[in-house]
Amino acid sequence: MKSHNEKPAGEPLVWLTSMGLVLGISMVVYLLSVIFCNGVTVFWPKAVHEVRLKESGPENIGGEKTFFGIVTMEREKLSAGLSGGDAEGIHEEYQFFTGNKDIYSFMYKFVSKDQVESMATPGDILVGERLEYGNALFRPLQIEYADGKTLPALDPGFTQTLHQLLDEGNKRRAEYTKIEKRDIGRINAEMEKIRIRMLALENAHGEDYESLPEAQRHIARQEVLEKDYADLEGKAGKLREKQEEALLTYQVGTGDENTLPVAHFTDIYAPNQFGFGDKAAFFARKFWVFLSESPREANMEGGIFPAIFGTFVMTLLMSAAVMPFGVIAAIYLREYAKQGWMVRSVRIAVNNLAGVPSIVFGVFGLGFFVYFVGGTIDNLFFTDRLLDNTPTFGTGGVLWASLTLALMTVPVVVVATEEALASVPRGVREASLACGASKWQTIQRIVLPASAPGILTGLILAMARGAGEVAPLMLVGVVKLAPDLPLDSIAPFLHLERKFMHLGFHIYDLGFQSPDSEAAKPMVFATTFLLILLVVVMNLFAIVIRNHLRKKYSSSVF
Repeated sequence: MKSHNEKPAGEPLVWLTSMGLVLGISMVVYLLSVIFCNGVTVFWPKAVHEVRLKESGPENIGGEKTFFGIVTMEREKLSAGLSGGDAEGIHEEYQFFTGNKDIYSFMYKFVSKDQVESMATPGDILVGERLEYGNALFRPLQIEYADGKTLPALDPGFTQTLHQLLDEGNKRRAEYTKIEKRDIGRINAEMEKIRIRMLALENAHGEDYESLPEAQRHIARQEVLEKDYADLEGKAGKLREKQEEALLTYQVGTGDENTLPVAHFTDIYAPNQFGFGDKAAFFARKFWVFLSESPREANMEGGIFPAIFGTFVMTLLMSAAVMPFGVIAAIYLREYAKQGWMVRSVRIAVNNLAGVPSIVFGVFGLGFFVYFVGGTIDNLFFTDRLLDNTPTFGTGGVLWASLTLALMTVPVVVVATEEALASVPRGVREASLACGASKWQTIQRIVLPASAPGILTGLILAMARGAGEVAPLMLVGVVKLAPDLPLDSIAPFLHLERKFMHLGFHIYDLGFQSPDSEAAKPMVFATTFLLILLVVVMNLFAIVIRNHLRKKYSSSVF
């Protein structure tokens, strides 16, 4: 017999597994906290310092001892003395965001703490977010109007006037952007259809094609469109010209002066004057801008709405494609197929398919979906466009990207669905058959509803994997910047052939293809945080449905 004090043989293993669980959870929490902190703080306003250096040297900007900067990082660095210099050991240094790239040709600067004489935070330093060259850190000097009148910065109404001009400029920009993207875009789309149709008539009827009644109708319609185009272009041009009227003259930290139209700024604010409430309101506003606007400045400024929308649409299309095929395949394998070496081989193949590298699926999607299926569709239904060497479905698009990822994630759905079907008690099936139901009626009305929570578990796993994939998308439709969304107000409204933006590819582009890695780093964390948030939200929606079905069909073990 075992003694009373003898410990169970498996207790050390219990502690070992619990330690492994704690370690895994800690790593996940740490990773998420790093992404969250670095991503969210991008939108929190930081103080702007007026930095004065002790003496001139390589750390000075433009040969001046003073500059404006925002502390973005503090670090320790090995001193030059370790490689033969006078001083040995380590020293601390700041990384400053200096902005004003159009003047300095850079936006970040490392400065040793030993070289800093003083750092102040004057309330009159402004941060201006611009359409080009990133942010500017400056002191305003004056506003100059088109009629030659000026308003100095010392005037009591200067700040109010500046923000009024800024709001007017933002409204005009939104107005001419709407004209150019929606109204002129719709005209361009119709004119392109007419051009392709006229090209087809020329190819079919020769040089006399313009005398055909159909061609005459197209020509008349094109003249109307060209007139509307000219009117809209003139209207947008006037708005753009008005953007150049009010000029802001400002001085940067080194003493250099610069003049830009006020409308070239998207926002101007004084972070050194902000209280906590102002900072919180600023954070909410900038976070909304990040969610709702399109990117600019090589994707390093502005928002990421096209990437969010593209990821969402692609994931929905992928889910709509993978669920029917995965469920049907699992039903056949579990309920209808005769169990034997053939079915076992298929199951082994499905399990192995889940381990194939994603880039292989991308190559397959490019060869099969894009070149073969898409090329066939173009040859059958879009022959007119092929005359101009313009493929419609024979090139990458959101449809082919969704089907490629559906093919990649279908093993997950098949395995999960098979397990869910197998978990339905045998007695439930026999009771249904005993009541006179056919096998398909039993599957349709008893087995599938009872196994729905398990099927949705497979869908959740498929969505989580598919939404974060990047490698196959680079071959089948994702692009750095997509001017048009897959869904818009132009018929047929849902454009499955269009290329799209994706949050995963956006992260890759910012992190590895950006011309300024330091400037892109905050956007990388912010976009990563948004991708995780989007996947979590979609998964939570599916989990809520799964839990509802689990309660409804409590007879299932799921």
